[in-house]
Amino acid sequence: MHIDWDRRACARKGHVTYAPQEPELRDRLRAETGLGEAWRCLRCGDFALGDPHGSGPADDAPLVPRGKVLRDLFILRFLALERAVRGVFIVLVAAAVWKFSNSQDSVRRFFDQNLDVFRPVFRHFHYDLDHSPVVGTIQKTFGYKHSTLLLVATLLLVYALIELVEAVGLWRARRWAEYLTVVATAAFLPLEIYELTEKVSWLKIGTLSLNILAVLYILLAKRLFGLRGGHSAFEAERHSASLIEVEETAGVPVTQ
Repeated sequence: MHIDWDRRACARKGHVTYAPQEPELRDRLRAETGLGEAWRCLRCGDFALGDPHGSGPADDAPLVPRGKVLRDLFILRFLALERAVRGVFIVLVAAAVWKFSNSQDSVRRFFDQNLDVFRPVFRHFHYDLDHSPVVGTIQKTFGYKHSTLLLVATLLLVYALIELVEAVGLWRARRWAEYLTVVATAAFLPLEIYELTEKVSWLKIGTLSLNILAVLYILLAKRLFGLRGGHSAFEAERHSASLIEVEETAGVPVTQ
């Protein structure tokens, strides 16, 4: 299915028009209609009625994402939302660990009391709670030192902060955020692979696959670390998608 990213964005945000000072280029972007003056949208290329949103030299025209650049921005923002949700979830987990560290004994007593209540019920369904992996994991946490739990909570908060910083940077299409995402995500890939060797689950497989695809996509699409021409090639690609650039190189000379 073909998605017209330009018109899709204009339908949500509205058109972006600009009146360049250069006469020939100005004439190519302007039209007279029975309803008045119309200007070509710098994103979708359609003519929109009304005064232009800005004017001045062509070099000062806003660089409006369009085409492949706009599609890439949409994917980056999807990754940003995923990072934001993950970051908020990790903050909640860190808060839970911190709270648990301050009331470890009372939580243990509450857990043991309820375990005694539910043990006969589960035994009726032929399930032994005393040998349950989940119950065993919970009981192990009661043996952790207070300082250990505080360290875990701190490390979780640091991890959450990285995720949230990535989310903000990716949403705003900042190049430093792309580097941070690639480095931080790649650094955790060995740990995710190790966890799969311990126990396989569809959630772990899905998370690992998403992170690998995210790293490869950002590396190649954004030309990081000098790949595919590096930053200069990336900037050239962005400008080549600009409608102003397209019109300027369409074969009609522009008066300087």
